[in-house]
Amino acid sequence: MRARDLAVEYESVSVDSDALAAARLMAEHKLPGLLVLDRHGEPKAILPASQMVKVLVPEYVIEDQTLAAVVDEKHADRLCQALVGRRVGDCLPTTAAPPPIADPDDTALEVAALMARVRSPLVAVAEKAKDGTHLLGVITAAHLLHELLGAVGADDGGITGSGTGTGGSPRTQ
Repeated sequence: MRARDLAVEYESVSVDSDALAAARLMAEHKLPGLLVLDRHGEPKAILPASQMVKVLVPEYVIEDQTLAAVVDEKHADRLCQALVGRRVGDCLPTTAAPPPIADPDDTALEVAALMARVRSPLVAVAEKAKDGTHLLGVITAAHLLHELLGAVGADDGGITGSGTGTGGSPRTQ
């Protein structure tokens, strides 16, 4: 299977998009991150949801986690105010690496290796042309795992989810 076959439409935002709207998009669709496009519509970076969360947490709490315990719920509920008036570009780390981009003809293994090497939850699939880069879609880690696991078959190996999000407990016989 080639990258072009694995690529799907995916939510993307511009560096100039509203940061609060981008956070809501991530939350509502439970996205691991967003593809950020530059002003010309070309892939610029991946904004992981974890980076958006980091923007919400005051720096002094990141430096000293014990302070998180003394912040009352009233103030914690206002963390998202940190996004008001900010652009997505403001939320990107200053050292944001360019997003991983797979060629449409890359194999699933090549995409997996790229994803693993850069530790990204998603990879853009794009064709490079003289007039710029044309985005075909995105491959998420979850989608890639789904496709790769399909080759293994339907046996779940004895593991079932509990629906709790914690992985559940092992089955008892």
